[in-house]
Amino acid sequence: MSQMIASVMVEAILACRLGCAACCIAPSISSAIPEMPNGKAAGERCVQLDTAGLCKIFGHPERPKVCSSLQATASMCGTSAHDAMIYLTELERLTA
Repeated sequence: MSQMIASVMVEAILACRLGCAACCIAPSISSAIPEMPNGKAAGERCVQLDTAGLCKIFGHPERPKVCSSLQATASMCGTSAHDAMIYLTELERLTA
């Protein structure tokens, strides 16, 4: 397991940076999402993101389990949405 992936497992969980949306764009999602029955490709914006970068199905049962289980951490989120996109894009590459 790479050091990047292992560090996420022991790191403190943070509050999500509202409007960042990196976790809804960078990773691929293979499970169905409302209006995206085949999931989404890495780098593709989820159709469930509103114009403010917030999830329209947050807290709803139809939200994919992979989405609801992802936890924000300092190393994943960095100090900006740009940092988060870089990290998550690399994580996607390492786990694809």
